Amino acid sequence: MTKSYGNLDVLRGLDLEVARGSVVALLGSNGAGKTTLVKILSTLLRPDGGTATVNGVDVATEPEEVRRSISLTGQFAAVDDVLTGRENLVLVAKLRHLADPQGIAAEQLERLSLTEAGDRRAGTYSGGMRRRLDIAMSLVGRPPIVFLDEPTTGLDPHARREVWDSIRELADDGTTILLTTQYLEEAEQLADRIAILHEGTVLVEGTLAELRALMPPATVEYVEKQPSLEDVFLALVR
Repeated sequence: MTKSYGNLDVLRGLDLEVARGSVVALLGSNGAGKTTLVKILSTLLRPDGGTATVNGVDVATEPEEVRRSISLTGQFAAVDDVLTGRENLVLVAKLRHLADPQGIAAEQLERLSLTEAGDRRAGTYSGGMRRRLDIAMSLVGRPPIVFLDEPTTGLDPHARREVWDSIRELADDGTTILLTTQYLEEAEQLADRIAILHEGTVLVEGTLAELRALMPPATVEYVEKQPSLEDVFLALVR
């Protein structure tokens, strides 16, 4: 695919395949084209060239059919702070014209470990809880494909790990996930395969082991390993 904004080429012949039921992390710095790709795949933008299919359906010619099989979680939590967590979920279920919105809300609260906070206003939630609620709202209707666009941006280490746990549970349930991130550790922790995006094209794609194999053999050194600041932080707050 290709996509430009005026004279700025954002996607330059990007080619990517995501296997059903897998988690693929799209790793790249700011401006690499990650969000543009997600917007095209979720039918919010049209590519200038090339084609894209999601769940076997062309995003340009059958956008409504694509939307029936996907869910998108953007870079910022799209929750209504005035409503409770449960009410946010009920609202989405009603917008999707699903039967038993209350039952669906209860199921999603339990699935994302938010049952105890379900009847509190979302505006009182921590960053990690808001993000989990946002993901729970994305899962209403059980879409087979989920796009997560930098889902842990701005979260503290504890909240980030809460979201990671939620994403792992989705993957274990067989949901196909395309995850964009700037965090190398996030890609290592969550992805079955990793694609490195740079200046609008995929430089390389493969498993973590395959990508590591591209580097020269490691030199064995014996060093004293000190705990990282994140290790210290998580040990203390837990």
